[in-house]
Amino acid sequence: MQKLTNIKSQLKEAGLKATHQRLVIMNAVKEMSDHPSAEKVFSSIKANNPSISLGTVYKTLETLVNNGLLAKVATREGQMRYDPRLDNHGHIYLTNTKELVDYYDEELDTLIIDFFKRKRVNNLKIKNISVRINGEKLDSNKEVLIK
Repeated sequence: MQKLTNIKSQLKEAGLKATHQRLVIMNAVKEMSDHPSAEKVFSSIKANNPSISLGTVYKTLETLVNNGLLAKVATREGQMRYDPRLDNHGHIYLTNTKELVDYYDEELDTLIIDFFKRKRVNNLKIKNISVRINGEKLDSNKEVLIK
């Protein structure tokens, strides 16, 4: 219940109405930790929400992205995946398992900011750094862990 109240507040702060579709779809993305595709979100909600179409899921996800409530991450193959985490972080995309893994590294962020300063890039204010690394999972039975 508290989660839906928080989602309602987020929608209101973004200037959006808290419609049933938005609540259900936003909640589904927040409950999945694997950066779901629109199709995966649709699959997870369709049994309890038969009136919500795949098209509605796509449109709603785009609305949530455009209003700063979700982030969109493209895979190497161009599939769009959705991320409820809006803090400064990067992604590792595992090409053989199609997994997207979050990682945080302040040292890497500092290196990138320092690089831009050394290169004297003018007229730019860095607001967010998001680096995506493509790789392969070596052992499919183990998680990719960031230390």
